[in-house]
Amino acid sequence: MILAIDMGNTNTVIGGIDETKTYFIERVTTDQGRTDTEYAVSFKNILEMHQIDIASIEGAILSSVVPPVNSTILNAVEKVTGIRPLLVGSGMKTGMNIIMDNPKTVGSDQIVDAVAASHEHPLPLVVIDMGTATTLCTVDKKGNYIGGVILPGLKVSLNSLSSKTAQLPYISLEVPSHVIGKNTIDCMRSGIIYGNVDMIDGILDRMEKELGEPPTIIATGGLAKFITPLCRHKIVVDDALLLKGLLILYRKNTEVH
Repeated sequence: MILAIDMGNTNTVIGGIDETKTYFIERVTTDQGRTDTEYAVSFKNILEMHQIDIASIEGAILSSVVPPVNSTILNAVEKVTGIRPLLVGSGMKTGMNIIMDNPKTVGSDQIVDAVAASHEHPLPLVVIDMGTATTLCTVDKKGNYIGGVILPGLKVSLNSLSSKTAQLPYISLEVPSHVIGKNTIDCMRSGIIYGNVDMIDGILDRMEKELGEPPTIIATGGLAKFITPLCRHKIVVDDALLLKGLLILYRKNTEVH
């Protein structure tokens, strides 16, 4: 088993995975103020909670979109396991040709998602990752990463709406029973939820037109299971997609030739 860690802007996901199964997936808050010891305590507690023997961990790998915290997480994992994780970056072998203006600026999470999806699903494909930002990345039928779309995530949109308006409250995200809301809270929920649903469907329509054929669509991220059932397109939800991609990259970059 390897430890696969995905550090996002809001949450850091840590999972245990090998080729046979995913042993656990947990989330901790990403906090630039935490020390490596504080993260180490969280990681140690997670392993103990799932009764994972540290001796069974053969390696670790980190994907991060928060570079200032990279060394903190790497040190924390090393304190707990004695293993220095690999860090997903521009020097890493991915097996994927990235056709972008500046490939080094592509978020590592998007590359990992694309690698995992390409490994399991027919091409071309689009991966929707719903986190702090919602990203849609695209792989063409030749297996090239050709770009995508970045838009504000649901919670970013909701927080912006609440913080910039005097009379709109902070609310929880729930799917309303009707599009036409009968009170302020349901109106806000409807706007955020169905606005994102139709935005994603509209972008997918345009991507399909540019690709010239319908892509396979895979979604991941904490909010995917709420939004994708409301979309017109057929979307496969895979919560472990990023961990699977990290496992693939770990193997590609540790194989002895």
